Amino acid sequence: MHASALQQEDAASVEFRDVAMAFGNRRVLQGLSCEFPAGGISVILGGSGSGKSTLLKLIGGLVRPQAGSIRVAGEEITGLSERRLQGVRAKLGMMFQGGALLDSMTVFDNLALPLREHGRGLGEAAIATAVHECLEAVGVRNADALLPGQLSGGMTKRVALARAILSRPRILLCDEPFSGLDPISSRRIEALLVEINRRTGMTMIVVSHHIASTMRMASRILILLPDGAVAGTPDELRRAGDPRVVSFLDETLEVAETDAPVEFLPIGLNRAV
Repeated sequence: MHASALQQEDAASVEFRDVAMAFGNRRVLQGLSCEFPAGGISVILGGSGSGKSTLLKLIGGLVRPQAGSIRVAGEEITGLSERRLQGVRAKLGMMFQGGALLDSMTVFDNLALPLREHGRGLGEAAIATAVHECLEAVGVRNADALLPGQLSGGMTKRVALARAILSRPRILLCDEPFSGLDPISSRRIEALLVEINRRTGMTMIVVSHHIASTMRMASRILILLPDGAVAGTPDELRRAGDPRVVSFLDETLEVAETDAPVEFLPIGLNRAV
């Protein structure tokens, strides 16, 4: 299936309306309304404890808000049963901050595991083809027999990304994909995300603290601030003149912009698994 067809048929948006979330006495979100457009790369920025990772958990139905509405791929999820939530989660892919690879399993088996458990009768040959295609797509070849402990930080992120896109999700959630990486590795992961989005039209929602990559890759940015939230395109936020936004972006932009440029990596993700 070509990228344009994916964009027309399979792109999915996420919408929050007046969402409130608290853990005990600690208020994380209060009346948050925002949209993560279908087919785009949306980046969530915010300070520590601002609720960035909580937003991803809310989208996956792992936690439920105290108030408000959340729509994922057109479906209201806040009142769904656990069984019906499984159907929504099947549309999501997740790239975890630390990779979340199983230490006792090889790279190949880490990727093959979800297909073996939920692959609807896929044979081992089809599973191997799917795994190798995704590993090649993220630039990790000949790593089948390696254990997670034998991978560099950048390779771990790539393998985690390969596993996240293996089922061709409609929405890809990424929690701090650049954390712990050197500048060159960060730019490579950034390039991969942009290229995957370009080729497949996959909706991406990325939690990050990396300002420079955000301003380069994001089609929309949500900044969680202590007194609310601000959203817009990178250009809109640059022009807005909101002192809260200017202060937030300028704090790390100067350091982050020292990252060296990296060329985009060619990948092929048009064949369905």
